[in-house]
Amino acid sequence: MATKLTVLSNGSLRVDGTDFELVDAQGNSYGLAGRERISICRCGLSANKPFCDGSHKNHFEHNAVAFDLPAPGTAPAKPTPPPAAPDAGGQPLG
Repeated sequence: MATKLTVLSNGSLRVDGTDFELVDAQGNSYGLAGRERISICRCGLSANKPFCDGSHKNHFEHNAVAFDLPAPGTAPAKPTPPPAAPDAGGQPLG
């Protein structure tokens, strides 16, 4: 099974797979005791960081919806402003 990371809405980052390693900033491995699924805290409230302990419930909101990143070296897309609304008479302001 390939390693799969799932961003959960209002929750953790779930890691599923049979061949992954989680290391700290110094490169030391966390002992995962053979687990094939772990959840990584995204809210910062867990007492067991970097692992999720459920502390995010009712304290963290993020609707996980996938999107495409721009190609490396390109500027991010700028949001398109909404069209100008006409005045009450139906004529453009000005």
